[in-house]
Amino acid sequence: MLSFTEENYLKSLFQLTVETALKEEAGTNELAAHLGVKPATANDMLKKLKEKKLIKYEKYGKSSLTKEGKKIAIDVIRKHRLWETFLFEKLEFSWDEVHEVAEQLEHIQSKKLIDKLDKLLNYPVSDPHGDPIPNAKGEMMILHQQTLAEESVGHQCKMTGVKDNSSAFLKYVDQLGLAINKTIKVLARHEYDDLIEIEVNGKRISVSPKFAENIFIFCTACKKKTNR
Repeated sequence: MLSFTEENYLKSLFQLTVETALKEEAGTNELAAHLGVKPATANDMLKKLKEKKLIKYEKYGKSSLTKEGKKIAIDVIRKHRLWETFLFEKLEFSWDEVHEVAEQLEHIQSKKLIDKLDKLLNYPVSDPHGDPIPNAKGEMMILHQQTLAEESVGHQCKMTGVKDNSSAFLKYVDQLGLAINKTIKVLARHEYDDLIEIEVNGKRISVSPKFAENIFIFCTACKKKTNR
């Protein structure tokens, strides 16, 4: 049985490679930054995971998941996102509260419990933040999402998810009146400070580039163009 920390490393490596960047490897510094640890600490753990044949790794070089490591990472992600959905839908936690609790619950080892949880929730395909939930076979959608920062002026789009799951960011999203499936129209982009003006619920607001980079969207105009 793996420790919680080992599972977290595998989960983070999957998120940095396959899920968000569609790449095979991630650097030690990149992984350390994602986990909030020092590169030397990450290096020590990566050596342990390599010995267990869960990753391929060279000291302070790039890391990639083996088939077994990827399977474990997807399983942890599945549990995390199912628990987030349960807390949100059944226990009325707000979407900025579920992440930290799910971080603890994701390490439960009972497959029967997780399968029952999945059934109870009617086999959801995404969590409260818009992230895809792997099914019992370990299959999951890899979303080719773009961010609000990449959207063109004049285009209308829908919010599909968030990159930053921190409580502070999610509370700010709520304050602006944004939520999953909300329609956003990009009105202007200011050259001087890069502020982006958007329209949400008929209200005009300005957001920073940092904020826009953490909002995932689906662009209807882009979809139409692709299908031609």
